Amino acid sequence: MKILLAVLSGIMLTASFPPGKIGWIAWFALVPLLKSLENESFSKAFILGIIAGLTHYFTLIYWIIIVLNTYGGLNLILSSVVLFLLAFYLSLYLALFSVLVSYLKGSRFRAFLIAGIWVSLEYLRARLLTGFPWCLLGYSQSGFLHLIQMADIAGVYGISFLIMLSNAIIYLLLFRPDKVAGKGYLGLEISLLIAMLFMAIIYGNYRLSGDKEGANDERPVKVAIVQANIDQSVKWDPLYQEESLDTYRRLTENAYPFEPQLIVWPETAVPFFFQERSELTEQVYRISGESGALMILGSPAYERINNSIRYYNRAYWLSEGGRSIGYYDKVHLVPFGEYVPLKTLLPFINRLVTAAGDFASGRDISPMSLPGLPTGMLICYEAIFPELSRIHVKKGASLLVNITNDAWYGMSSAPYQHLVMSIFRAVENRRPLIRAANTGFSAFIDPYGRIALKGHIFEEELLINEVSIKDHELTFYCQYGDIFVYLIFIICLIIFLHELCYNKLKKT
Repeated sequence: MKILLAVLSGIMLTASFPPGKIGWIAWFALVPLLKSLENESFSKAFILGIIAGLTHYFTLIYWIIIVLNTYGGLNLILSSVVLFLLAFYLSLYLALFSVLVSYLKGSRFRAFLIAGIWVSLEYLRARLLTGFPWCLLGYSQSGFLHLIQMADIAGVYGISFLIMLSNAIIYLLLFRPDKVAGKGYLGLEISLLIAMLFMAIIYGNYRLSGDKEGANDERPVKVAIVQANIDQSVKWDPLYQEESLDTYRRLTENAYPFEPQLIVWPETAVPFFFQERSELTEQVYRISGESGALMILGSPAYERINNSIRYYNRAYWLSEGGRSIGYYDKVHLVPFGEYVPLKTLLPFINRLVTAAGDFASGRDISPMSLPGLPTGMLICYEAIFPELSRIHVKKGASLLVNITNDAWYGMSSAPYQHLVMSIFRAVENRRPLIRAANTGFSAFIDPYGRIALKGHIFEEELLINEVSIKDHELTFYCQYGDIFVYLIFIICLIIFLHELCYNKLKKT
């Protein structure tokens, strides 16, 4: 029975994320797991956490098999092994959470401590071993605009805390009323949850209404996104390069009547070394010059150092006259996709995607110096790391651009999840975000998390829209980062130490 409860929590957690539209499930998704942990030993709590975690991550990141098997050249068995290893690693955080929760039996402010432990472990997962903050709990609420406005203060972790506090309180009210009635501590926690939700909604309403009032201070910029929908199986075929470039040319030319000031092509849109002078490179320059617009495009790049070559995942920006005026090299690489960590320990995995190769990390995080439009560049899954966007904005970026190639994921839930996580980068920094994806989803996201225009998946499309640029002041989150997480951790530590001392004095 307890195993079934753990499995149920894992399924409900996954269901709260896209492509479904039932994010409200997250507010009680972990109640079954908390129920299953009642009166369990640390070892059994650990196992129940692993079971919940494996259920959740197998159903959440199953697309790893598509990436490895369909495009990476690994057979189905090895692809499944890699999925299991990643899911098991991520499940360890849920297992540790379960062990710590089982230790809290009889603790005062138990709900607060449960929520604090969850958020602390999310923060750890986002940083340990290069970090993998895919679908943190708060991302499930991307559709609730009034609630997510608080991300410009507390980040996604603030929303995760509210959701987990709700789970803990619901569990205690339903299953542990004999342990909490009359003590008053749960009443304080309920009051805290209600107060925080009320303030979050009021703040969200204030932010969204303030958006309308400040419209006169905005500067419109016409932007075109080219989604060429190039099949990943032929993208790197030299025989297909000309046809691929023709597709980008045709779609770009269709944008000319709109007179765009900025044109954005996706990650590795140019499937050759753009830095080398060739006929293909000259064609790109001609397209850029004819457009009369600034242009951003992705291409692989390399650098010779002594007797070795370093490869980079690069974004170039071109002037209105069709000249290269700068570039940004991807800083946060995809483990097993763009580089292979722990090669000696994992010799059977040369790379998660054979076409990706072994890339080097970029040396600097700075906005693109586009004339009158300083732009923070995020390549692929850099968009799921809040600290990268913060650095760009603190250095002056008035616009965020995410170029990506989600074709690797196939027709799975991953492109939907990738999109909603990028919404939070716009809200946290109060900057519009332009997302150009090879096969979708390309989108225009305003500083309040609203998707002004979104393309379709696996369709050839041209998206055109006016983006309102406003010189917002730096948000609290942009300036101070995850201070909310540090504060919650310190409060939990103080409560824990106080209870430890209190229990020792009580025994004596």
